[in-house]
Amino acid sequence: MAGSPLPGDDDKVGLGQDLIWRLEAVAFAGFIGLMRLIGLEAASNLGGWLLRTLGPRVGTHRIVLRNLRIAFPEMSREARERLAVEQWEQTGRTFAETAVMDQLTPASGRIDVVGAERLEAIRQAGRPVVFVSGHMANIETMAAVLVASGVPVQVTYRAANNPYVDAQIRAARARYGVKLFAPKGGDGARELLAGMARGESVALMNDQKFSEGPEVTFFGQPVNAAPGPTRLALRFGTVIQPMSVVRLPGVRFRVTAHEPIEVVSTGDRQADIARGVQEITRFVEDRVRENPVDWFWVHRRWPDRVYAALEPE
Repeated sequence: MAGSPLPGDDDKVGLGQDLIWRLEAVAFAGFIGLMRLIGLEAASNLGGWLLRTLGPRVGTHRIVLRNLRIAFPEMSREARERLAVEQWEQTGRTFAETAVMDQLTPASGRIDVVGAERLEAIRQAGRPVVFVSGHMANIETMAAVLVASGVPVQVTYRAANNPYVDAQIRAARARYGVKLFAPKGGDGARELLAGMARGESVALMNDQKFSEGPEVTFFGQPVNAAPGPTRLALRFGTVIQPMSVVRLPGVRFRVTAHEPIEVVSTGDRQADIARGVQEITRFVEDRVRENPVDWFWVHRRWPDRVYAALEPE
């Protein structure tokens, strides 16, 4: 499986870099150990408090505020600033909860699943589908729901630059059942194709900037989005199954399997792909409008020209 190079791989990594990675991994292991020691609710509260306190003081906070101006131009400055702080708390909670995800599964009683009958139909059919979603609330809960549903699914992920930390992240996910991974990139794409040919579904996030993708509309502004999910659906003659997650009070969540998106093949492949990408992007926008605090606002989602067009505030 592809990932960051390990020490000794063709001398790509020096001893100094390896030492830094190992020290980072020790610190990360300590963080995971602390979160597991104090338990789910305390970990979530601590993570939320930390980023609510620190997030507004870092440079990335400016990206959050600019994103909110683009998405919600009618919102007052004061309301955007409150929302910006609240989304930091959500991000901090999610990061801390990742260490104790084995305590946050459907069996824990903390996840309400809406549309479970759709997942059961997919499981019984034994044919692959393309699950898509955006970075909303704790995205790990969606993977936990898919694992619990019994649908064999490969979860795509971006490998951490530090291979030792990456191994810990994968181990944390394995604790709640996620074992089929496909890293982003060339090797991961081949794994996804092979998995779908075997009847395994795939799960992808489709809400971040992808400069090489088709241009579609997001909150009334142009964005470029990855065509991968739509291409896979067309190639295997299957549907796109949108998923969403909403954070509820008390470290609880609602995960929803929405109405499938049918990708129609008209013979004009580029137009078909663009249409599918736009439908996915519209789905994400609708979910963000419903619960804006849940979305991952720290990502620079729009092209440079959209940010440049913002008036000084």
